Amino acid sequence: MSIVLEICIDSVESAIAAQEGGANRVELCANLLEGGTTPSAGTIALARKHIEIDLNVIIRPRGGDFLVSEIEFEVMKYDIEQAKQLGANGVVIGLLNADGSVDAARTAALVKLARPLSVTFHRAFDMARDPYEALETLISLGIDRVLTTGQESSALEGLDLITELVRQAANRIIIMPGLSSGVSEQTVRKIVSQSGAREIHTTASVSLDSGMTFRNPRSFMGGELRPPEFARMVTDARRVSEFVKAIR
Repeated sequence: MSIVLEICIDSVESAIAAQEGGANRVELCANLLEGGTTPSAGTIALARKHIEIDLNVIIRPRGGDFLVSEIEFEVMKYDIEQAKQLGANGVVIGLLNADGSVDAARTAALVKLARPLSVTFHRAFDMARDPYEALETLISLGIDRVLTTGQESSALEGLDLITELVRQAANRIIIMPGLSSGVSEQTVRKIVSQSGAREIHTTASVSLDSGMTFRNPRSFMGGELRPPEFARMVTDARRVSEFVKAIR
């Protein structure tokens, strides 16, 4: 069985690069500096127009925690409907209760709304109080896959838990390790070999310098956050192909 490679992206250009590099699927986001939020309708529509591989769309109304308000829940439902209409193959969601358990009731409602699209539970899972209990809850809700770094900052550090989760899942749900773009081919092989995971998620990105020749050094669009304004991370087709070679 071949390994499925999903590339996390935040633009139409990156979607095209992911397909050119040989990825099987993309997860389309906005605001990757905040861990990903729901992309615009235009970005979803144009990504769908330009790629043939599967397109999953994150449904996350804001950065920060995964304890969503009633208004934010309504936003998520609307965005799922939009993603369906715009041709997405799947949605990516994550809701927790204040005590760190999976918000089962509202997750179930979103899963029902999303069908027949696939549903991934994102790294909200890594913030869950009990990963084993959370996994069983997600299985009972019919979630298709879980994106996780094993509740650590990287999949390599969380590899032991990821391996345990794959064993616990027993093919009832897909456990998809999330890898950073800087991991080596040897690291990818180790994670796949030890965990038994059949799907891998990564960014495969490089830094692209801005074409702006005039740069005002006194003003920042992000306020005190000050994210890079004259460079951005974009998916690199060559890096995607390196991941493809590493896992197949």
